[in-house]
Amino acid sequence: MNPFELKPKKLESTIVPLNKLFLKPYDKHEVSPYTRVRLILAQGTEFEANLNSHRIARQTYNNDIRRRLAFVRRGEQLQHKMLASLKPKDETLLETTLSYEQLAVDLTAIMAKRAKNYQVKQQLDFALLEDFDHLYRFSDLLEMDQGKHFETYLGDYTEVMPGRPTVAEFRHPDDDIRFATNSTKNDLMTNLDISIIIAAEQQTMNYYMNVGNFYPNDMGRKMFSEIALIEEQHVSGYESLKDPDMTNLMCNLMHEYTECYVYYSLYNDETDKEIKALYERIFEQEVAHLHEASELLLKYEGKSWCEVIENGTFPELIKFGENKRYIRNVLKDCNLTAQKEGYLDVNDLNQNANYFKYQKMFVASGENNPSHKVIEKYIKSNGQDLRYEVAPHPVTELRNRKTDNLSVGRGKAYTKNTKLA
Repeated sequence: MNPFELKPKKLESTIVPLNKLFLKPYDKHEVSPYTRVRLILAQGTEFEANLNSHRIARQTYNNDIRRRLAFVRRGEQLQHKMLASLKPKDETLLETTLSYEQLAVDLTAIMAKRAKNYQVKQQLDFALLEDFDHLYRFSDLLEMDQGKHFETYLGDYTEVMPGRPTVAEFRHPDDDIRFATNSTKNDLMTNLDISIIIAAEQQTMNYYMNVGNFYPNDMGRKMFSEIALIEEQHVSGYESLKDPDMTNLMCNLMHEYTECYVYYSLYNDETDKEIKALYERIFEQEVAHLHEASELLLKYEGKSWCEVIENGTFPELIKFGENKRYIRNVLKDCNLTAQKEGYLDVNDLNQNANYFKYQKMFVASGENNPSHKVIEKYIKSNGQDLRYEVAPHPVTELRNRKTDNLSVGRGKAYTKNTKLA
């Protein structure tokens, strides 16, 4: 599929009337876990495209460019509202949160497995260790506070057990920055995956920042805020991979192409007939947006779309499915941390490293961290934590279900070296 070879609809036809904006929500008891995940990915992609369009508008005096961006942006907003309307009003904040983390875990694993750029793969695997831990902690909070089991929302696609403990995830900001990649040397899939994972992680960060204070108790409110900080670290890492030499209108083209690719992937992967049809309609609208972005690039920068996106043919599409074996292998690196642009075992860090200075300053022992308190309280009430494991945890120290480990991933200053099974 090459969207540049399709005849686009007229741009005016992409404006959805107000009376067709609000769709029938899905049944939260019947819908597939991955249907929820796909919807969140679609909304995150729309949010990122809107944010980028506003950024460009603020950096140009040219009102023709501003108006053309605004027209497309309005269409993107309408698409986002349609997608958002599919969430039922009886789905709680925490139920939705589980789908956010399942998206983070499985999307990151999908991209890491197919990554051709080693630096990109390292960042994906590194963040995966942490999103996996977040899923575990929110799952325990869901059952403790609402009496609902995570299996209803995750199915049996994704294991629920600790990753790198949240307390170990807080790093000095200097250590969250990576080397930028060169978009002209990257393969197309790498450029797409960088764009998509930024959108997905940014959506998660914004979601936690905006909804966490609506949680009905202090423990949950605090944990949302704590994990939102980690999501911001992930955004910093992923966005630093982007090519800074791309111009604004090149970025605009890439965003629209990314949306086309995402919706075409979702359309081919979706199992709900009505939502599948919606993805097809939005894909057609995005093709019109893409051709508009191509015209802007040619008119104002004299560049053809093929100077940015090779031949335009979509690479391998995104297809959601379980990634248990891959994730288990990544979990063996729970002791990995970051130092500037690189990664190394936390036990090999110099004792004066920024990581230890920041840990001491920000989290100290970690015993009062909200994410730890949630697990501690669950264990106190139930005798052990809540998990779904297909085999013993690959990290020996994380197998004990009667205590929350606060030392894995934090180095010799907190414990002996972690032993791997």
